[in-house]
Amino acid sequence: MVRMILHGCNGRMGRMIAGIVKDDPDIEIVAGVDINTMQQDDFPVTDSIDKVDSAADAVVDFGNAAAVDGVIDWCVANSVPLVECTTGLTEETLGKLKDASQKVAMLKSANMSVGINLIQKILRENSAVLAEAGFDIEIVEKHHRTKLDSPSGTALALADSVNDGLAVRKDYVFDRSARRMVRPDTEIGISAVRGGTIVGDHDVIFAGTDEVITFSHRAYSRAVFAKGAVSAAKFIKGKGAGMYDMSDVVG
Repeated sequence: MVRMILHGCNGRMGRMIAGIVKDDPDIEIVAGVDINTMQQDDFPVTDSIDKVDSAADAVVDFGNAAAVDGVIDWCVANSVPLVECTTGLTEETLGKLKDASQKVAMLKSANMSVGINLIQKILRENSAVLAEAGFDIEIVEKHHRTKLDSPSGTALALADSVNDGLAVRKDYVFDRSARRMVRPDTEIGISAVRGGTIVGDHDVIFAGTDEVITFSHRAYSRAVFAKGAVSAAKFIKGKGAGMYDMSDVVG
């Protein structure tokens, strides 16, 4: 049985995780943390992780970015592995996460979806074959109209996975409107669409002569990210100090 502390338990993602864990016999939430201390049916809730005294195998954090430094400090002080799911972290906090990984297991990924991370693995292993065969590489991502950043962190992570498989890295191009020229083969084009309530669509397109290969992922619910976080919590239990990501979870 994996014992989890859920930081950000009363947020949208926290509630999804709590619902998934409730139906999973292999994991339980022993404590929740949220600035909104509304109590959950299955576990106690406090407004600070420093007030948690429950023994745990992992902390899953879907809370506010401003609270992440404190979560890292608590995990190091209590030797509890951390699955960090919060987005919008500063370079300073990311550096702190990396430093903490020398003392305790830390897991951070741009996207917690198992499917996205499997595609990343496929891209790392196969992009060189397609690039060397002359395929042009384009990434198109689509998200809901209220998403603030563009392109998505996942689109950039997918582009990084492509480049990780290449002998010579390609440049990222986000806007071609100011130029009039034939597409060079030294770039990866990344385009963003914003509209409606799209949870998250990503297409990695390899366009060759007379054929196109597309690796696609569609998230129809944010539950896919919650499921990934639960899988990560199970994975990180008992792991030694180090920096992990979802590619380690999917194997």
